[in-house]
Amino acid sequence: MRFLKRLKLNNPLNEKWREALRSVLPVAGLVLLLCFLLVPVQLNALSAFLLGAAMLMVGMSLFNLGTDMAMTPIGEAVGSALTRSRNVKLIVGIGFLVGVMVTVAEPDLTVLAGQVSAIPSLLMIACVALGVGAFLALALWRILKGLPLRRLLLITYGATLLLALLVPRSFLAVAFDAGGVTTGPMTVPFILGLGVGVAAIRSDNGAENDSFGLVALCSIGPILAVMLLSVIFRAEDSEASAVTLTQAATSTELFRDFASALPHYLREVGVALAPVLVFFVVFQLTVLHLPAARLRRIAVGLVYTFVGLVLFLTGVNVGFMPVGYLLGEVLGGMDIRWALIPLGMIIGWFVVTAEPAVQVLCKQVYEMTAGTIPSAALARTLSGAVAVSVGLAMLRVLTGLSVLWLLIPGYLLALGLTFAAPPVFTAIAFDSGGVASGPMTAAFLLPLALGACGAVGGDPATDAFGVVAMVAMTPLIAIQLLGVSYRLRIRKAEKAAALAAEMEIIEV
Repeated sequence: MRFLKRLKLNNPLNEKWREALRSVLPVAGLVLLLCFLLVPVQLNALSAFLLGAAMLMVGMSLFNLGTDMAMTPIGEAVGSALTRSRNVKLIVGIGFLVGVMVTVAEPDLTVLAGQVSAIPSLLMIACVALGVGAFLALALWRILKGLPLRRLLLITYGATLLLALLVPRSFLAVAFDAGGVTTGPMTVPFILGLGVGVAAIRSDNGAENDSFGLVALCSIGPILAVMLLSVIFRAEDSEASAVTLTQAATSTELFRDFASALPHYLREVGVALAPVLVFFVVFQLTVLHLPAARLRRIAVGLVYTFVGLVLFLTGVNVGFMPVGYLLGEVLGGMDIRWALIPLGMIIGWFVVTAEPAVQVLCKQVYEMTAGTIPSAALARTLSGAVAVSVGLAMLRVLTGLSVLWLLIPGYLLALGLTFAAPPVFTAIAFDSGGVASGPMTAAFLLPLALGACGAVGGDPATDAFGVVAMVAMTPLIAIQLLGVSYRLRIRKAEKAAALAAEMEIIEV
């Protein structure tokens, strides 16, 4: 009994399991409620959804535990080793390699690439990975040189909006979506750990604040990379890949559907994680020389990451995503199609509350600001922002409104707020935009939008894609508005303190 109590308290898998439950159960419960009350779904498809949701939760638990045991320690160890070297060229070069390798293994990107048929998945993943690597190198160089984040954001986002005018309209939303899916549970812990380690090289007062902003810049690289790819590759007709529901009539046939998909994802995940493993082995033999105990923990973490990622992708593609598409298709064809807007907002609120990458960011923000920015306030702000963004995305699906009519004013407002919000809030805001769009956004919200778009007769390439981009944009505005209100409260408190001191002097 004592052993079981100790196991329950100390087993880190329990915490990851609770995170996965909080992330998946609200969406799964809402889907079941819709299936029982409004949307008739065949029992074989519903059974596949439930099995996929179970695999999703187990996969997310193992994957997140593996990230804590392997990916984050590797990032911190690499960042610490680079700090000791103080070689700018080496730091920038290693940053590029790290950005490429961890992005290839990002599950959100794999899910998105599988839903775009205009460009081969491997080509799109490679292009996005190069974009992340290039901008991670740029972000590390900014930290070392102490350049203001605002200046780089204005330049890079300005270039992005100008290049958007040359990109085929049918591929524009996909490019912006790519910027949101690349900063997920695989890349965020690695990038944040690397940024903190590299920022330690500097001894000035602004070094800690400059450790934020890496995720922000890494979200821009994929957008520019995919835009360039669409021009070079001549991807004029980007469209969604077909989503097929399981036709299994019995439990054994359903099991065979999932089992037949496993070898494909075993190979896919193995290819994705192999570069990370090779990089770590080379770095360990030449630079790190970590003790055997840490190596064993990292090895176990890599196994957890591998198994969790395989289960996650299998559950998403075979069971979870098709039902999301079907729900969108049925709701979009009903008289109450406008219910998609509040439905999307509810899902958006719950999805972001337990997003692993969001929790990593909130924790680091709380620690780096010594509790000045509470994690709960940051999480609530993100939830509200994402709920609004998903509602706007569903409005686009129903009306055919171009994504640029929302993205351009939104980004211009976000860039304008950089002059009013405190610099640390600006960096946190642009980081939070990347981490808010996590696995559930690509795995459920995007298929939901694709299904609804098909039902209302819209163009998926221009009307449905862009959900991830909207989720990534609204936190930029909300967090900076939080920063502006925080600055006003501080000024008000300072004035009140000065007035009280003056009154005390008069009284004396």
